[in-house]
Amino acid sequence: MKTTLRLFTASILALALICLLGDSGTAADAPAKPVLKITPGKVIIPFDKMQRPWGELISIDLQTRTGKFRRENTDEVINFTVMPYAELLHHATHGDLQDFRIGERAIFRLHENEKGEWVLLTYIQDEMNMMNGHGEYFFVEEIDAKAGKISTTWAKGDLTFIREKGVVIETDKETRFWKAGQPAQFSDIKKGDKLRTKTHGIGKGKVRMAWEIFLDDESLNKFKTEQKAVHAQRILKEGAPGYVDEANGSKLILTLFNEGEDQVNLLKKGTPIKVASAGIDRKASSESIAGKVVSLLKTGKQTQVTLEMEKQGDGFKPTSLARLWIASKGK
Repeated sequence: MKTTLRLFTASILALALICLLGDSGTAADAPAKPVLKITPGKVIIPFDKMQRPWGELISIDLQTRTGKFRRENTDEVINFTVMPYAELLHHATHGDLQDFRIGERAIFRLHENEKGEWVLLTYIQDEMNMMNGHGEYFFVEEIDAKAGKISTTWAKGDLTFIREKGVVIETDKETRFWKAGQPAQFSDIKKGDKLRTKTHGIGKGKVRMAWEIFLDDESLNKFKTEQKAVHAQRILKEGAPGYVDEANGSKLILTLFNEGEDQVNLLKKGTPIKVASAGIDRKASSESIAGKVVSLLKTGKQTQVTLEMEKQGDGFKPTSLARLWIASKGK
């Protein structure tokens, strides 16, 4: 009996020890993920904690890079502050704040500030970009020519995914129609057609009032190509934007934002460049200083570049903003 009791007690202790070690091992194998938080001077997007409501743009202040939009589902007016590295996706490619029209419908990606307010914005994605990126269309089900309304099903191009049925696209005298990259008209739309749109709100509720209706991919891509040219010229003129990571004598390290990729992709070791400090509006705020590229490191969508400058610049402070241009050799 005593032997049996001793064996039973030993078994219980062994089981307890195994459980204890097992718990410790599990905890060690799965450390808690760090909580992402927007931090000044760092490109951080807290994907684990965000809101992405559809809304109608109400206002934009280009100097302070702030604005307001109306949530479609509640009519609540939301204030937002655009992070310097925010992706501003316009006409299915890169853009900037000045490209968006007041009233435009878009997705606004928001995060909390230190007070718990959902006001920090890391992208505005217009309707054209969202649908083009997801390969989605409005499939025409019914047409009311008299009312200027089109009833559709919002789905993937091959219909393997249906996002929403009964989506009504409204038109008015300002609506433009496009087919094969050329102006078209309402009567060109037929049942079964696949449409994409650029729409605006009407100040309340969830209404899709069309500015542009694209009857084919060629027409949308024409707008995309035009926007890419506008943005490339803007970056060429204003410089590729980025954060200052380190400024130590003639050594300058920047994290360049992905919106300037056309210029950034041309950089390599030894490339002559010019850099100027920039203000909250991201505009250059000082005379540029010449230098050259020492090294480049891709960090996600951004690029960290180490530079050797010809002289030290007082305006370059860690977490501040800067603009970079490729300089012509000999200048």
